[in-house]
Amino acid sequence: MSRSEKKKEKQNDTEKEVCEETATEEEVKEEKEKKEEKTEEKTKEKTKEKTDEEKLKQELETQKNNYLRLAAEYDNYRKRTTNEKAAIYSDATANAVAEILNVADSLEMALKASENAPEEFKKGIELVSAQMDNALLKLNVESFGKVGDEFDPALHNAVSKVEDESLGDNVLAQVFQKGYKTGDKIIRHAMVQVANCD
Repeated sequence: MSRSEKKKEKQNDTEKEVCEETATEEEVKEEKEKKEEKTEEKTKEKTKEKTDEEKLKQELETQKNNYLRLAAEYDNYRKRTTNEKAAIYSDATANAVAEILNVADSLEMALKASENAPEEFKKGIELVSAQMDNALLKLNVESFGKVGDEFDPALHNAVSKVEDESLGDNVLAQVFQKGYKTGDKIIRHAMVQVANCD
């Protein structure tokens, strides 16, 4: 080999080395860039995961609130319908009893008028009156308004007043017609005379 060939060969080797070094530097740069890209992607994925997680938490909270509202609405609906059913029963009972109160009044008047009647007749009227009272009790209907009770305008209908020193102030002196109620519902107010009222 001649010198010029050796020189060329050396030059080629040097160029190869430079190329290899350049290639190695480029590979290193590419690897760094790839690592940076991967790091950025991981960061983006983590950020995306966090945002997705926050979105899911918000959606869960929204669904939970919707569920709680729905449960509360259902509970209110259930209570309302239960109260309405009870009120319907109470109203129906009050309406039915109001229709037969005239019969109860007639039996009470018959009992008062039967003092001079034969014993069997009087006993028969007492039995029918007791049956009427039992039927009213089974329907949770109770009577009110007795002489000596304190006057209550929510329960009693005062049709007259009287001054009587033997009675206290603002008490019932006479009951013309008993009052009836079922629970807190007044079916009929008692018709009364009030003593010593202003």
